[in-house]
Amino acid sequence: MNTPSQDTQSASLRDHLFALLQNLLPKHLLSGWVYRLMRSRTQWLRKLSIDWFLRGFQLDMSEAVEPNPYAYPSFNAFFTRALKPTARPVANEADAVVSPVDGTVSQCGVIDGDLLIQAKGHSYSLLTLLAGNTALAQRYRGGHFACIYLAPYNYHRMHMPLAAAVRETIYVPGELFSVNSATARTVPGLFARNERVICDFQSQQTSLVPLNSTTTNFTMVFVGALFVGSIETVWAGEINPPPRSRRQPVIVNRGRGVQLAKGAEAGRFNMGSTVVLIVERDRVQWDAAMQPGATLRMGQRIGTLRPAGIDINA
Repeated sequence: MNTPSQDTQSASLRDHLFALLQNLLPKHLLSGWVYRLMRSRTQWLRKLSIDWFLRGFQLDMSEAVEPNPYAYPSFNAFFTRALKPTARPVANEADAVVSPVDGTVSQCGVIDGDLLIQAKGHSYSLLTLLAGNTALAQRYRGGHFACIYLAPYNYHRMHMPLAAAVRETIYVPGELFSVNSATARTVPGLFARNERVICDFQSQQTSLVPLNSTTTNFTMVFVGALFVGSIETVWAGEINPPPRSRRQPVIVNRGRGVQLAKGAEAGRFNMGSTVVLIVERDRVQWDAAMQPGATLRMGQRIGTLRPAGIDINA
C-alpha cells in the first residue's frame, strides 16, 4: 500500500519559538500592509524592493517574458511575472498528471480515511481542510494528496495538473501563519487553519480506456500564508478576504464550467505559499520521485492516471 511520506525531522526549539512569534504577530494587519506596499508604483520604492529581492535570491530572469526586472510597474507584477511558453514544457501524455507549480514536495501519499500527513507527528482533517463540506470530503476520502510548498524565489503562478472544468470555488477565511517546514512541524492543522481557496475540478480523459468512467475528480487547495495578501484565479479574478466579521466560507459564484487545458494557468499567489493537490481514490499513482524535499517544476510529470475501478493500493 502506498502510504503518506513523512518528514523525518522533528520540531526544534527554534521551530517552536518561530511559531510562538507568529502567534503574537498581527498577521492579517501585516499582510494588508505588505499587500499595499508590493503594489505601489512609486518608482524608488519599486526599485528598492526589487533590488532587495534580487540580492536575497538568485533568479533566472531569462525565463521571463519580460527579462528586465525593472520594467515591471510594481514589485507584485515582478513577483508574479509570466514565463516564456518554452520555459516550462508540459508532459503531454494522456495519462500524465503534471505538477501545478514550481516548488518543493512537503508531503505526498494516500489520505488515511479523513487524515492527511502534515509533518512528522502531525496530521490534519480532510473535512476541516475542505471547510466542513461533507459532500466534497466524501468524494476524496481515501484518495491521494500532494502538498507542494512555494518558496519566495519560486515562480508564483499555479497551473492545471490535468485538463478539466471548474466545478466549484470556495474562499475560506482563516489564519495567516507562514507555511514553511518549520511552521508545519509545530502548528497543528496548519493548512486547515490558514486562509485558503478551494478549487474543485472534473477532468475528462477521452483518450484513456477505463473500465467504468473517463472522469477524474480533483481539487487544488491554494493555501494563503503570512504576507500573502491575496489569491487569484483566472476565472474569478482576485479573491479578496471578506469583512473580518464574516467567518464562514464563501462560495465564489464565478467561473463554473470554465474549461482549462492541462498546463494552463489557473491562478497566482502573492508571496510564498502552498498548494495541496487532492485526487479521488484509485485514480492516480504518484511517481517514486514524489518524496518530501523533492524539487518540482511546473509541467513535469508527477503521477500517472489509472482507469477507474482498479484498486492501485491493493
